[in-house]
Amino acid sequence: MAAIGKIRSWGTFLVIVLGIVLLFFILEYAGEALRTITATNSQTIGKVMGEKVYYQDYQALVDEYQEVLKMQGYDDLNEDQMNNVRDMVWQNYVTNKLIEAEAEKLGLMVTDEEIANILREGTNPILYQLPLSPQFFNQQTRQFDYSIVTTQYEQLKQLAAQDARYQEQYSTFDRYWKYVEKQLRQQLLQSKYQSLLAGCVMSNPVAAKAAFENQSQESSILLAALPYSMVNDNDVTVSDADLKAKYNEKKGMFRQVVETRDIKYIPVHVKASEADRKQLMDIMKGCVADFKSDSLKASEVVRRAQSKIAYNGLPVTREALPSDIVAHLDSMAIGQVSQPFETTGDNTFNVIKYISKVQQPDSIEVRSIFLANEESADSVLKALRGGAQFDSIAARYNQPGTKNWFTSANYQSAPTIDADTKNYVEALLSMQRGELKNLKISQGNIVFEVTDRRAIVDKYNVAIVKRDINFSNDTYNEAFNKFSQFISENSTIEAMEENAAKNGYNVLTRANVSNAVHTIAGIRGTHDALKWVFDAKPGAISQLYDRCGDNDYMLVVALDKIHEKGYADFESVKETLRPEVMNDKKFEILSKKFEGVKSIADAKKLNARVDTVRFITFSSPVFVPSTVASEPALNGAVAATEKGKLSRVVKGKAGAYMFQVVDRKNREGAKFDEKQMQLQLRQQNMPNVQMLLQDLYEKANIEDNRYLFF
Repeated sequence: MAAIGKIRSWGTFLVIVLGIVLLFFILEYAGEALRTITATNSQTIGKVMGEKVYYQDYQALVDEYQEVLKMQGYDDLNEDQMNNVRDMVWQNYVTNKLIEAEAEKLGLMVTDEEIANILREGTNPILYQLPLSPQFFNQQTRQFDYSIVTTQYEQLKQLAAQDARYQEQYSTFDRYWKYVEKQLRQQLLQSKYQSLLAGCVMSNPVAAKAAFENQSQESSILLAALPYSMVNDNDVTVSDADLKAKYNEKKGMFRQVVETRDIKYIPVHVKASEADRKQLMDIMKGCVADFKSDSLKASEVVRRAQSKIAYNGLPVTREALPSDIVAHLDSMAIGQVSQPFETTGDNTFNVIKYISKVQQPDSIEVRSIFLANEESADSVLKALRGGAQFDSIAARYNQPGTKNWFTSANYQSAPTIDADTKNYVEALLSMQRGELKNLKISQGNIVFEVTDRRAIVDKYNVAIVKRDINFSNDTYNEAFNKFSQFISENSTIEAMEENAAKNGYNVLTRANVSNAVHTIAGIRGTHDALKWVFDAKPGAISQLYDRCGDNDYMLVVALDKIHEKGYADFESVKETLRPEVMNDKKFEILSKKFEGVKSIADAKKLNARVDTVRFITFSSPVFVPSTVASEPALNGAVAATEKGKLSRVVKGKAGAYMFQVVDRKNREGAKFDEKQMQLQLRQQNMPNVQMLLQDLYEKANIEDNRYLFF
């Protein structure tokens, strides 16, 4: 009992202790949950219709498409190409999500049977929008042939089951074809949805007849024009109230679906100094001497000079040479070495040694057999020269012996060529049609036959030293220090603009930058600067970003304004409205001049410019020679004015007009085709379908935050 009483006396304390423990437990759990939410949000790359898009899911789509590009021969993409890939993948992802959502509401779907039929028939236009390899098309019909796909698929599957070395090749093909089928399904669903929308803008017989008459009825007019240029700008007063009224009238044109920002920036392009150029020129002059010397091979001179263009001793076509090199070759003699010359287009110094010029086939058809040793090769060569069939001999060694075309492009674009390949190419280029040869290589022997030679062209054996005119570290450091000092001494936008020119810099402006771009003003390597722009506040100036572009740019950025999502504010667009408002005012002045005008002759007395304009129809804008302007407003006015009557004053883009219809007739040979006319109207209405799709984008509340990751 005493123990129980003791416990009771500690009751309040124990409750407090338990409460604290429980509180810590709750806080720890809440903290863990918060960390999980934060980590999840940090991987969110955007939103489509309120649904989050995660980095890993988006990157998987990018990787998938990259693999498809590799299968098509596009590998080692540069920064700009990768940005294009990411944009295309994002655009496709968003479009597919929007279409799928709409299709689900409408009950639209794509069945497996539809996919199978399209693949089997091979004629649907959608197939030609897919990343299909040329090998899947029938060479005779030029149409897609699904049997080629299934045959290759089964062959790879069997090979992979028998030999693990083929497993990766089979897996790659499998992933590639699944991607193609997925794209086909998505494209077909989009096509169905767009066809449904297009059906909503179909024409009818009455509209077709009216459109035909508008197109076939031609009018000739006597036109009097008072150009806006007749009124001096100084005689027109445009107030902010006028501009505000025009802004309210056209406010819909200034709707912004994404947030944008106005920036000011100073790009500094670091270039080689005179000392840098002189040092490189001395090297190039040394190359001239080395080329003329008999002690060094041309390949050694090129290698030691670290030329951008390797030399392998093989003759190449003009197409394989840079255009600046070709231009100099035309004025050089064989055996001549050029003096160093500069090419500003690619910022290089160059020296050429013109070794020889030959005529060789551009394309050679060849078939070959690989033999493990020289004894077997000699035996095969002897048998072939004795009349044995090439195919039969090749089959005996389990080789196809098929004929293949070898072209200049197969070797002249290669950055390096090993000795075996060089010997093989030299042999091919020197052989005649029907000639056989046994060539020893490091791994055995090749017996081959030239079966055809085509397109004899000029080829050039040219050794080239081409060097970029680069700046030195000292030059870059000097530019860096100068620019750093300028930024530290000018910490506001106003100061930066006021003092830039004095220090040799130029402040540039870029308006309405969105986070969908990948660079600042197209300068590569400015991703960090772009992230800063969308994290900064107006008036802020960034740090100095160096080694941008090709490591030859420095940059500082200032954030000027933020344009929130919605409508652009009046102040930011009012100057774009000023010319239109000024023309409105000028029209009011000029239209009063036309008051009391009863004929074109009266208008001419007012110094109006008079033209005869012929072949006017309702469907094509009228071009007015006297104002050098296309005036769509005149089309409707001419159609609505009776022959012989004087029109009202018409407001145009470039002036005020009055006219008299002097002739009206149907175009000769015009014949009404109701079906053709309805089809034409439907095609003309297709932009309305695209506007409907754009509405889907705007209503989907799309957030694109990829700039945070790439």
